[in-house]
Amino acid sequence: MKLKQISVQIENSHDRLYEFTRALGDEGINLRALTLVDTGHFGELRVLVSDTSTARQILMRKDIPARVDDVVAVQMEDKPGQLADLLERLMEARIKIKYGYALAGMDSGKAIMIFRFDDNDRAIEVLKQKEVQLVDRDSFNRLAATG
Repeated sequence: MKLKQISVQIENSHDRLYEFTRALGDEGINLRALTLVDTGHFGELRVLVSDTSTARQILMRKDIPARVDDVVAVQMEDKPGQLADLLERLMEARIKIKYGYALAGMDSGKAIMIFRFDDNDRAIEVLKQKEVQLVDRDSFNRLAATG
C-alpha cells in the first residue's frame, strides 16, 4: 500500500524546477502530485510520478540528485472535518506524521492525502483496522489521471 515518492533538493529558482519538470516531461513521465517547500536557498521538491523507476533513471542521467521515499495515500470524502477525523484516529494510535500534502477537487468527490509517517507500516496497519481507504500505486495513477 505504499507509494514511491521522488524527493529532490533544488535551488530556489524557476530554472531548476523547469529543468526537473522538462527532463521528466520530455521522456513521457507524468507528474501525478507535487509539493515544493521553501527551506531558504533550497527547496524540497516531492513528486509522485507515473513511472518512478524510469523517472529516477532520467534524473540520474541529468545529474539531478534524488531519493525515493515510501509514502502512504489515503482517500477520503472531500468535505469538512474528514481530515480532522483521520488525524484523530492517528493521534489515538500515537502515529506521528512527518509531512503530508493533498489532492482535492477530484471529479469523484474524494480527496487524496499523501503522508509520510514515522512508521509507515504501523500507520497502514492502524488505518486498515479503522477501515480507512488506502490507495495503491495503480489506483493512485488512475485517480490522479482522471482527476
